[in-house]
Amino acid sequence: MAGSRLNSWDRGEEELVAPQDARKGGAHAPLLKEAKVLNKKKTAGAFLAAGALALLTACSGGSSDDATPDSTAGGSTGGAPTGEVKIWMPTQEDSQSTAWEAIVEGFNATYPDVTINLETRSVDELKTALRQAAGTSAVPDIYWYWEGSGLGGELVDVGMSRDLTDYYEQYGWEDRFTPAALAGVTQYGGFHGIPWTQQGEALYYNKALFEEAGITELPTTYEGLVEAAEALKAAGITPIQFGGTVNWHVMRLLDALIETKCGADVADELNKGDGDWGTEACVTDAFTEFKSWGDNYMNEGFMALSNDDSSQLFYSGDAAMAFEGTWFEGNIVDNGMDVENVGIFTFPTDTGRLYGFGEGFYITEQAENPDAAALFLDYATSVEGQDLAGNAWAALSVNKEVDRSDASALAPTWIEIFNAATGIYTNNDQNFSTAVTTEYWRIQNAVLLGDIDPADAGAEFQSFREANQ
Repeated sequence: MAGSRLNSWDRGEEELVAPQDARKGGAHAPLLKEAKVLNKKKTAGAFLAAGALALLTACSGGSSDDATPDSTAGGSTGGAPTGEVKIWMPTQEDSQSTAWEAIVEGFNATYPDVTINLETRSVDELKTALRQAAGTSAVPDIYWYWEGSGLGGELVDVGMSRDLTDYYEQYGWEDRFTPAALAGVTQYGGFHGIPWTQQGEALYYNKALFEEAGITELPTTYEGLVEAAEALKAAGITPIQFGGTVNWHVMRLLDALIETKCGADVADELNKGDGDWGTEACVTDAFTEFKSWGDNYMNEGFMALSNDDSSQLFYSGDAAMAFEGTWFEGNIVDNGMDVENVGIFTFPTDTGRLYGFGEGFYITEQAENPDAAALFLDYATSVEGQDLAGNAWAALSVNKEVDRSDASALAPTWIEIFNAATGIYTNNDQNFSTAVTTEYWRIQNAVLLGDIDPADAGAEFQSFREANQ
């Protein structure tokens, strides 16, 4: 029986890494249960600094979107692909679920004997499930994941991901995607994964609340951003919302402050190289500013809220800013906020780089139906498939033949932001290993709670890194 099946498990977010959890690992044991699609969340994955301009440019030529797949693709009867393709993804927003069903329907119009079986989990449960399934027969045919060396690379290193070089040659995928999109899947040698999104993260703001606070120009420097936060606070408006029970949400602010206070070169050495967090004065400056934002500008009680709960403050007009990604416009629309009252500006780090990452679909080494899986991914990333996807997952398409400049109200703003960027700096939970990420979160939370002095945070993190190399 062909078509699409969708199952959803949702246990909620990964638990807050509390100070007393000092040296514990970051993976929580799964407790999966069948449930409705409840979790409205997106985050997440990694993207190598390949230059933001390459995301939108790169000459076309040689697009293979109309390529005819090998007749042996998938399980087959008389040359037609058959069987089931099992896919694991995070829990999807309503607009994403609608787009996904359209993609599956479009695929099944040509390949009716292939069943696409989608299983969704909360983001942190997906991480845990994949780590525990690696190397076993429990893996799906396809899994969605981030492309960064610390997170996506973790599964590549343990043999979870299949090298797709043969499929890239068969379908001509190397000619389909932007150079920036390909950077994330070629970093390990060969082709691990197929690009799905290229995400940028910036500050969404409520135009009416900025006007109410007397802010007439968008901040272009970090000092200007702090002044804007002060003006909002003085007007009785919560400057920015965060949910502290999901560690990666407040991490975005810390990552941006490291970039701001240390500069691009030092930040890259700290995050992806051999930089010393214990000796760089800029690290203390970043943690000091981080604590100040927690004390003065974040929503009250943020450490007890999830990102879903805190985002409601932005949708309802009770918080002026949200540090979110290209996917967030869909959330805004789904939650009934007037998108015409929303603007976006880059977090002003003074380095010119944009915060962001890439996400992809990976075919597992143990996939039972890899040919049919590749056939489905070929359709999903084709011009037709990307037109059906619209802007449900991202403002821009990884397929260089697809123009989304008029896809949504905020798409032109994102195009301007990407064009203006001089490069990309990536979320640190994409850069670090699981153990190092867990320690990073523990320290950020302890600083916000006042249990670690900002002046001691860098040295404590560095000690952990050296002990766990």
